[in-house]
Amino acid sequence: MNIKPQNPKTELAVTEPSFRKPGTETWEPLKMSSVVSNGEDNNTTKDCQKAGQANEELKTILLQSLQMQHLVVLAGSGCSYDAGGPTMGKLWNSIVENNQTQAQSVARIVKYNIDTSKNIEAFLSQIEGANFLQEPKINSFLNNAKEIILRETTSFLLEDSKEKLKAHETFLHRLSRRRIRDQRLRVFTTNYDLCFERTAASIGCVAIDGFSFVAPRIYDPRYFDYDIIRRPRFGDEIGNYLEGVFLLYKLHGSVIWEKTDYGVIETANPDPQKACLIYPASGKYQESYSQPFIESISQYLSAIREPNTCLLVVGFGFNDDHLSEPLLSAVRSNPHLRLIVVDPNAKEKATKDSNRYFSKLLELSINGEDIFFINDTFENFANRIPDLKTLTPAERLFKDIKGVMQRQ
Repeated sequence: MNIKPQNPKTELAVTEPSFRKPGTETWEPLKMSSVVSNGEDNNTTKDCQKAGQANEELKTILLQSLQMQHLVVLAGSGCSYDAGGPTMGKLWNSIVENNQTQAQSVARIVKYNIDTSKNIEAFLSQIEGANFLQEPKINSFLNNAKEIILRETTSFLLEDSKEKLKAHETFLHRLSRRRIRDQRLRVFTTNYDLCFERTAASIGCVAIDGFSFVAPRIYDPRYFDYDIIRRPRFGDEIGNYLEGVFLLYKLHGSVIWEKTDYGVIETANPDPQKACLIYPASGKYQESYSQPFIESISQYLSAIREPNTCLLVVGFGFNDDHLSEPLLSAVRSNPHLRLIVVDPNAKEKATKDSNRYFSKLLELSINGEDIFFINDTFENFANRIPDLKTLTPAERLFKDIKGVMQRQ
């Protein structure tokens, strides 16, 4: 069956880009007015000036943040939406709406109302917790759901992936060009898809993902401790660390991971029943603490407690307790952690009852914790990231001095 990738922008509402600093509830507008003032509209002129100042201030903040010793990214499904990845609503339609007869039958057995609660994660959780998995009808439906999830998180990158991954390309290209003396960029993602891997290959970056460097690629967490240097041409020269290397942790598995008798391997077409994925259900909390996922979780828990760390949270909805709870704890206990949350609906969420973790972070930010919120899409944010390589040493010094003066 051919699956036509949806346009995620029709499913995700995006409000006006803005950002919010610690210690305030004011959102600074970032969008410049499309109306050019001729001196007759003072309000337009003031709005443009205000947006221009906000953009410059955000650029300075990002520049300071990206030059912190440790740079960590937590990327959620929102990053893949912009590339055409499936939303939870799309998965619900593919699994339930397109198979109404079987879905209704299974729903009656496990006592789930699919007419009033169209939540694929809740439905699959109810199935897994119903203790009816030996029933052929339920087992068949669950296996079919897993096949659909695997297929749809793969299919959207089969064609024109280069064009779809422009935002990922900009994002990785700029973040991976950090100073050699700083720690490697670490990217933690809950996404199964290959957006970051495809992007790294297209721009010449190297992702150290915990797999061996020869085929068959076998997972071994020792590879996360390796790095790559450029070998000197002459014996008396000292090797240098290779640019563009970053660490990639797939917190919920990957569409090319498969469990075998001798470990987890990479394969182009894994068996859906052997695929190494944590499927969307409440049981993913327990599954994340089994191999190979526990290694990535351990690295995540360690990374967010390092001193002098900037954590970029992009496209993540804080719906995974096993990731959100440690993050909230780190914000409270790590005084050297800077948190930047990028969400296209952050401003809207701040005005109503939202996810409890998001609400708590908003509260902590108001109280002065080092937490910034950027109300923007992943694509727009990627273009806002300053390119560190474009700055001369003198410009960097000027930026640092300017930042110190602004904080005084």
